[in-house]
Amino acid sequence: MDAFVDFRNVWLAYNDELLAQGQFAVEDLSLSMKPGEFVAIVGPSGCGKSTFMKLTTGLKMPSKGTVTIAGQPVTGPLKITGMAFQAPSLLPWRTTVDNVLLPLEIVEPHRSNFKAKRAEYEAKARALLQSVGLGGYEDKFPWQLSGGMQQRASICRALIHEPQLLLLDEPFGALDAFTREELWCALRDLQAERGFNVILVTHDLREAAFLADTVYVMSRSPGRILARREISAAELPRPRDLEVTYEPGFTAIVHELRAHIGALRKPTALAPHAETAP
Repeated sequence: MDAFVDFRNVWLAYNDELLAQGQFAVEDLSLSMKPGEFVAIVGPSGCGKSTFMKLTTGLKMPSKGTVTIAGQPVTGPLKITGMAFQAPSLLPWRTTVDNVLLPLEIVEPHRSNFKAKRAEYEAKARALLQSVGLGGYEDKFPWQLSGGMQQRASICRALIHEPQLLLLDEPFGALDAFTREELWCALRDLQAERGFNVILVTHDLREAAFLADTVYVMSRSPGRILARREISAAELPRPRDLEVTYEPGFTAIVHELRAHIGALRKPTALAPHAETAP
């Protein structure tokens, strides 16, 4: 099976000066992602997780190496991706459904058809909102929604144009634990139903283990992939429910991931100072 996302020996320096100095944000990234796979990227702050996202969306081009998505080399911003971030960033003057419709108003080929297909697009947006538990809130404004509701709407906005790849950058980091777990389940169900690929950047190791098929651990800057942990159906059968997060097998996976992160945090031993001659 051909990889849907394929990174081959990817290095990135953010400008020519840093490139000339050999200072890279990420180094020698190589990974492949199967169609329909859910991947999580974990690591300490500043390890290059967000840089990885920019390379995946085509917002940044590699200094070395290649990025291929859906069989095509990435040469610029991609239209087949959707993104959601830690802050929902909903426009306060637009209703929930109008916020979700925004990508269809600005991205071709939907933009050209938006007026003619407005009713069809709106019905699709309302159905998507209902699927994540926002039925009855479609015509509310963002200030009338809780933080968790706003984040659900943000994910719907990222999915409305049916992207093949959903990129999530710490989307649940600002939410309370109960709301976060509710959204894990909403995302689990959406991805199972629609089969899109997901790349999730997160600091939450439980979140990574619960949602992902494969977890990659990145090092401190310059970011490198230190470990790849595939979570098989034999270990954690799908669909996973929240009860699995209390089972020993799940806890063992989280501890294994934490061990990789812990190794990154250990201070480097300093070499003893040479004694000076009197």
